[in-house]
Amino acid sequence: MNILSKLYAYLYLRGFRVWFSYRTQAVLTLLSWVLPVFTYYFTGTALGDSLVSKLGAGNYTAFFVIGLAFQGYVASTITTASQRLRNEQLYGTIEYYVLAPSGALSFLIYTMLWGLALNSLSAIVILIVGRALGVTYTLSGTLVALLLIFLLMLSSFGIAAISGAVVMVTKQGNPIAFFYSTFSTLMGNVVFPVAALPYYLRLVSYFIPLTWALQGLRGALLYGQGFSAIFPDILIMLVFVAVLVPLGTFVYIEAFNKARRDGTLSQY
Repeated sequence: MNILSKLYAYLYLRGFRVWFSYRTQAVLTLLSWVLPVFTYYFTGTALGDSLVSKLGAGNYTAFFVIGLAFQGYVASTITTASQRLRNEQLYGTIEYYVLAPSGALSFLIYTMLWGLALNSLSAIVILIVGRALGVTYTLSGTLVALLLIFLLMLSSFGIAAISGAVVMVTKQGNPIAFFYSTFSTLMGNVVFPVAALPYYLRLVSYFIPLTWALQGLRGALLYGQGFSAIFPDILIMLVFVAVLVPLGTFVYIEAFNKARRDGTLSQY
């Protein structure tokens, strides 16, 4: 019951209720989900179809719709944690959250759940728009897709924890969120295939979890590929999770302890 009450507080009271209370911002957020789909559709389809067909990536509209739908999980999850920490510092309420019995790590987890909820809505909207533009999805790969999304969220949790740690110490400026969001969009297999990148950039893309998650998600949702076909992508995602989750948790807790020792936890 305690967990349910926290979910209610973080997701509904602190999340959706506040978000919907600012209707203009909610509408603009919805538009920010939809407009990029049409931007890539109208400006990139002619060149995009030629590019992905040469690289064996299939239909360009289907390619970028999957990329845009699930790239938001990474970008928003990482920025949500750091932004929420920053906001609570400004409001003067950060100490109430992180020094509560649930602890600093609990604050990070429940904050990320709000990012997950909002971006699940974003992904659904983008996939619906993609369906209206002619993209066909297969239900046979749904379970594999859900597993890949779960692993993507876990790997993003580790990076978000590091991002939150930076904000807790530096207060302003977050190079982790800025550079990771930028690189994941540019080189994460989102709007053009990794094979289109120069060789040295392609090597960088292989160290981005989103690259492998999107490759597996396209196989599952567009072509109905099963667990055995996507197992290599799942295995690589498991490696990312095994490295990033413990690392992010350690860095976040260390940054919290340092800020508390220095007496700078609530400073902004």
